[in-house]
Amino acid sequence: MTNKVIIILGPTGVGKSTASILLAKAINTEIISADSMQIYRHMDIGTAKPTKEERISIKHHMIDIVDPWEVYSTGKYIEAVIPIIEELHRKRRIPIVVGGTGLYIKAMTEGIFSGPSADWTLRENLSSTEKQEKGSLYSFLRDLDPEAAERIIPTDIRRVIRALEVCLKSDSSITEMQRKMTKPLPYEFIKIGLYRDRKELYRIIEKRVDKMFDVGLINEVKTVIDLIKDAEMRRCGDAEKNRTLDSPTHRFADLPLLSMQAIGYKEIALYLEGKIILEEAIGLIKKGSKRYAKRQFTWFKKEEGIQWLDITGIHDSGMIFNLVSDVLSHI
Repeated sequence: MTNKVIIILGPTGVGKSTASILLAKAINTEIISADSMQIYRHMDIGTAKPTKEERISIKHHMIDIVDPWEVYSTGKYIEAVIPIIEELHRKRRIPIVVGGTGLYIKAMTEGIFSGPSADWTLRENLSSTEKQEKGSLYSFLRDLDPEAAERIIPTDIRRVIRALEVCLKSDSSITEMQRKMTKPLPYEFIKIGLYRDRKELYRIIEKRVDKMFDVGLINEVKTVIDLIKDAEMRRCGDAEKNRTLDSPTHRFADLPLLSMQAIGYKEIALYLEGKIILEEAIGLIKKGSKRYAKRQFTWFKKEEGIQWLDITGIHDSGMIFNLVSDVLSHI
């Protein structure tokens, strides 16, 4: 029985999805998404999900599994992925994992520790401290866990807060817990990375952002915000329900929700709140997407065992599929 798992990875916009669908058809298998934003329902355009037609032609897992106001973690992702892989292996099929969320892929191939659960009160207190004194949380982390501070960008406040949360709610630093409790999944992973010349990739990203606006990104963000409003109203007690969520002080872009940190959604939220003009939002989305692609590539360059394919100048999915197939035929 096969124990293999194919992983197709790379930065956003590089061309992973369509080539992976062709591969899945060729070897009669299914796709497991490794995208931390495609897990959210109602967030289709901004996360560049596979189309309905593509998802009908090949079954995709780990897409549309939670609502935008719900909390989801890498640990939950791994717990959900294991039975999918096991079922595909039982059917003698090789799963194809496709995505650019490095943490999801690293958790599969290198393991993940089970740290303390999220403490939203603590997180809000830490966030307030950071707003009052920029850089204070990172300095605190350097004192408590210097190794973690070395791995985390000072401006990545979400990861800084999580590292501090682990330190403050357990007897160990996040570095120590990761070292002791990390364990990879028991499969043979075949990792294939796709990359393009940076200028070419950036042009693709800009065109993709323009297309997102053409097909209704602004209305999608409005819908997501309305759904979050409704969910928050349901969660509030009767005494709180009279307060308006439409107040200028209620910033959806600042909500402690991972979904609202997705590139495209937070910028459009700021536009809808009148904080920035539309042209500025578009520019920020393009700039943020390019930065994200650069961070993804930097992350993956540190990963071992990735067989990289330079697809610069290749825009035909069939040709990319042929290159991937050729690599797999020699394994």
